Amino acid sequence: MDDRREDPPPGKSLGSWRGLVPIGVAAAAALFIGGTVDVVQSRQRDAKKEEAKAAVGSEEAKARFVVGVTASGGALVVRDVETGAGVGLPVAAPEGRRFQRVAAVKDGSYIVASYAGGEVTFHRLHLGGEGRPKDMQDIPKATVPGKSTKWSELAVSPDGERIAYVTYQGARGRVDVVSASTGTHKVWTTKSSGRIGSLSWSGATLSFVWGPVRSVGGELKETKHEVRTLDTGGATGDLKLSKAVLTLPKGSNRAILKGDTIVAGIVKNSQLTLQSYTLEGKPGQVLWQQPVKGELTDLDADPTGNDFLATAGDLYTEGAKAVPGEDLADASW
Repeated sequence: MDDRREDPPPGKSLGSWRGLVPIGVAAAAALFIGGTVDVVQSRQRDAKKEEAKAAVGSEEAKARFVVGVTASGGALVVRDVETGAGVGLPVAAPEGRRFQRVAAVKDGSYIVASYAGGEVTFHRLHLGGEGRPKDMQDIPKATVPGKSTKWSELAVSPDGERIAYVTYQGARGRVDVVSASTGTHKVWTTKSSGRIGSLSWSGATLSFVWGPVRSVGGELKETKHEVRTLDTGGATGDLKLSKAVLTLPKGSNRAILKGDTIVAGIVKNSQLTLQSYTLEGKPGQVLWQQPVKGELTDLDADPTGNDFLATAGDLYTEGAKAVPGEDLADASW
């Protein structure tokens, strides 16, 4: 399994990024009755949609900006969800390091992971007026040892206190949960080869999609996708302590936990469907559907509301134009 990028030598100071700009009566009665039926049906559809949304959280304003990690890992960029345009100048990675993953926090900041020399460190990015990058500060006590690869994943609790990150030794993953304020660690590992993807938090529960792998023509292929939950307040040790809650249907390899609802992304014939499920694995409402450019590679929830960001070539949100994303390794809002 290849890393997403080569690792440069470690450094200490922040770099700079300059010169770049980084989103009759009878007829009338018939018309009246037909129009009334249309209105009633429309309201029924809207009510069902709102009911489905209520299952994944309260209604709040949609996030306006996405923060992305460039494919090289050399910079962070901000894009407007409504227009897709870049906002402000890119933020350079710390000297000698490369950005890996990014996750949004409920207070509007972003936690960003960077990697070099067998260690993952974390930084907090704040946006200023109109979404322009304002500052980025190190989180000095939060570090994760291990190798960050193209399969590595990041999830941050809504308050920004608990950070979960996946590193790998070969095809065997390790999940670290670290406190942003104290640096306290908890670790779970597995002896089985597989991908640990789609990390998400619900209280102290960390969910992930487990994809066991086998070699096909010299390349590792995931054989199935299973949503599992892990009580991070419980015992550490083997990831077998996690609980299997849902085997994802064909066409789905990404799913996240939002409250007590699982939201899975399913792509079929270039159409993305966000489908809700109960923790018992029973299908609920379809949240939304949209044509997409490519395969689903990431699914994120807005920590301030109940909207979702899907990465499938470009970046997709409900009711908005696609935001350019093919040049990004990761994105969050």
